[in-house]
Amino acid sequence: MGADGSWRKIKLWAGVTDAEWEDWRWQLAHRIRTKEELAELVQLTPEEEAGIDAAAGRLAMAITPYFAQLMDSQKPYCPIRRQAVPLVQETAIAPQDLVDPLGEENDSPVPGVVHRYPDRVLLLVTDNCAMYCRHCTRRRVVSSTEQCLTRGSFQKALEYIRSNRKIRDVLLSGGDPLLLPDEQLEEMITMLRDIPHVEFLRIGTRVPVTLPQRITPELVAMLKKVGPVFMSLHFNHPKEITRRSRRAIELLADAGIPLGSQTVLLKGINDRLYIMKKLMHELLKCRVRPYYIYHCDQAQGISHFRTSLSVGMNIMEKLRGFTSGYAVPHYVFDAPGGGGKIPVSPNYVVSQNKNVYVLRNYEGKIITYVDEQEQLPVAPVSTPAQVFNNKT
Repeated sequence: MGADGSWRKIKLWAGVTDAEWEDWRWQLAHRIRTKEELAELVQLTPEEEAGIDAAAGRLAMAITPYFAQLMDSQKPYCPIRRQAVPLVQETAIAPQDLVDPLGEENDSPVPGVVHRYPDRVLLLVTDNCAMYCRHCTRRRVVSSTEQCLTRGSFQKALEYIRSNRKIRDVLLSGGDPLLLPDEQLEEMITMLRDIPHVEFLRIGTRVPVTLPQRITPELVAMLKKVGPVFMSLHFNHPKEITRRSRRAIELLADAGIPLGSQTVLLKGINDRLYIMKKLMHELLKCRVRPYYIYHCDQAQGISHFRTSLSVGMNIMEKLRGFTSGYAVPHYVFDAPGGGGKIPVSPNYVVSQNKNVYVLRNYEGKIITYVDEQEQLPVAPVSTPAQVFNNKT
């Protein structure tokens, strides 16, 4: 398995038509959920079998046929497979692991709303995803009911946003908002758009990666109609950028929807410079701007995915100056307990003494800069009226 179109050779999907395969609802209805189904696709390892058994009551296993056919059936360390198939390591709880690593529940004034930063809120509209990524930071709630925010809860969320005039930015997330029907999503966006002080709407989604069939012309036309809407995608590895996912991205980009990508740094998946650089380049070629590399959160059961901060900083140091600036995202650590995103980057200021700065460039060369502006006296600024009077 691995190439686009290889599903036609897989016994599990014998007789499936092209029209069915391209139907996103068919993909959802036929997600791989059991060990028996998965065993028809890959040669399961003992760690995977135990992980699938233990996933019940935790973060469920659900893999779309599209994403499943990208897995390497013989290599358990395939980056696609590692993100989709539970491992027994998920049952291990590290001392620093937290149920709610980002402290979202403490910052939730009403159901579905997380209000941490002064001018923006996170609106969790569903706990359903096309596929449940094994590194999910919101695993405490995602997959539990596969339900969307109730109409009553959504109305309370709207009332909260309306009553806080500082809120200008709303991010729809979950789960994955694009699993909602077009009509429901359009209604939500329209109601948010009608709030005068809401200037900026975003959708966080992974369906272009795990379920690209969901990006239909009808969905794109609706988003264009109710826009502008920004979209934050979630690509973690170059193998996720296929012909089919490119087609989905093209539909969005051609409609004028601004696209950014947020990547999670994952041990054994993308923690090598050549992989991360390849991913950033492929995203740019698809008109997706790399935005964040997230340090893997301290959620329970995902410590086997976490690297040290130094790994991320080393990748950033080897990106900046060695490739296009557009291909260099921000590396951020989302502080436990709700501390917010903290940029983490190599230190390019070697030393500072009064107005003399010693800096290091991307090649490691040392540059001394004397900031003369710090030594200049501050001159009084003339008002336009004074300038006019002086001229007369």
